[in-house]
Amino acid sequence: MLYVGVTADLEKRISQHKNGEGSIYTKKYHLTHLMNFKQFTAIVQVIAREKQLKWNLIKSKNPELRDLFEDLR
Repeated sequence: MLYVGVTADLEKRISQHKNGEGSIYTKKYHLTHLMNFKQFTAIVQVIAREKQLKWNLIKSKNPELRDLFEDLR
């Protein structure tokens, strides 16, 4: 499992995840390892990068960008 997130205090946030105080998602999947990070100076850059990472992940799993709703049935 992967978790992509944004924080103003990376050390504090990682500590929270490692101590079971992170988001519901990170607690559920025991996501406690920092695998990558990048620092930015402006929040707009951070948000753009987070969207880019998530979009790339979606495209890697669903390159045709199909609506997967029918797959639920």
